[in-house]
Amino acid sequence: MEVILLERIERLGQMGDVVNVKNGYARNYLLPQKKALRKTKDNMAFFESKRKEYEARNLKMKEDAEALAKKLEGLSVVIVRQAAETGQLYRSVTMRDICEAVRDAGFHIERSQIVLNQPFKNLGIFDVKLSLHPDVAQTVRVNIARSEEEAKRATQKKAPKTPKTEKAAKAEKAEKPAEQPAEEAKAE
Repeated sequence: MEVILLERIERLGQMGDVVNVKNGYARNYLLPQKKALRKTKDNMAFFESKRKEYEARNLKMKEDAEALAKKLEGLSVVIVRQAAETGQLYRSVTMRDICEAVRDAGFHIERSQIVLNQPFKNLGIFDVKLSLHPDVAQTVRVNIARSEEEAKRATQKKAPKTPKTEKAAKAEKAEKPAEQPAEEAKAE
């Protein structure tokens, strides 16, 4: 089925493109979501007459998504789950769980905006991509732990170590030569 895209769709085309898609994809997703129109002479004329409105609406949505992306920058959410000793979760973490955690942090996102190939089944810290707009994406860090305390410890382990101060580095160098002769004396 040939359709006219009303907005940019990743891996499909830009706004105004006429693309050929499978009938089920058009009927079940593109047309009900108002992301496309069937290609007819009337719809082509209608789209051309409303093109500026669609472009303005798309630009406004993109600006809103960019503003939300700036607010989400550096966001880290904690999801507490029961897990076995090996770190395997008793219940996996899905898009719904991540969406609820981000909403609890005070941001409004839809579950469909989360890009997750498969649910998380182990404890750990993971980066999850949020597709806020076809042109705007942001990454959120998800920390899956057994408790809040465990989550804090895991983030401290993952935190980059701060470089040593000059005094600490000099003191460490001063200690090493003193230890080496003693070790050499033991070896002899």
